[in-house]
Amino acid sequence: MFVAFVAGLFAITAIGVATPASAVLVGFNGEIAIRVGTLDPVLVLGAGVATVNGSSAGVHLNSFALPASPFATTGLVVPVTDPSASPIAGIAVTAHNGAGAFAGGTGTGTLGGSMPIFGVAKVCLLGPCKAAVANLSVPLSVVGVGGVATATGVVNLTVVGAPWTSGTAVAGTLSAMGFAHGPASLTSSTAQNSGTVRLVTPIFISTSLAAASVIPAFAFLVLHPVPEPGTILLGGAAIVGLVAFGRRRG
Repeated sequence: MFVAFVAGLFAITAIGVATPASAVLVGFNGEIAIRVGTLDPVLVLGAGVATVNGSSAGVHLNSFALPASPFATTGLVVPVTDPSASPIAGIAVTAHNGAGAFAGGTGTGTLGGSMPIFGVAKVCLLGPCKAAVANLSVPLSVVGVGGVATATGVVNLTVVGAPWTSGTAVAGTLSAMGFAHGPASLTSSTAQNSGTVRLVTPIFISTSLAAASVIPAFAFLVLHPVPEPGTILLGGAAIVGLVAFGRRRG
């Protein structure tokens, strides 16, 4: 038995000019997807600004930071119509992101870091969310940062989170991969136009339901900035028109 939550599509404009070895503010759009199994996703729109550091004339993406709450939602409902998902009839999400910081991407290195998601995903059981017979509230605060969160009620559950990585994440017997690359999938030019970053974090959910005692899941953070050409200097050596993080669903 599975539940799914997808949060976040946000777009902004790049601003700022950097001196050597300094950060710049970069606009981007992207997606955070917390996916458990194959249920339909929840989509949430938002906006914000990333702080980006690059090197080698802006070719490599060394690190970036995201502010708190560029995307958020309250009571967003996605119905679940797949008969095989019974008794789940819908997902209702109230959540927003915390501040995030990611580093380690120099050259072809692996990016990683922490960014929590605060809120809950309510799994509506035995009926649609507006008239559900019972709800299962899944706390999200440990997703993307690590730690353990618990919830007690008709069904007790435990959620175990971990930081984000552009490498491989493992949850139970399942695995998912992140990546960071530049145009044409080159591995050392992530900060160039049409570069792509996808970070992944494993989520381990256990419940007191015999039919769903262990539920592996993953969250994906896919980013693609949208700067204004001619406004950004990364590394003080060249003007970088775009720092792009494309979208790809794993």
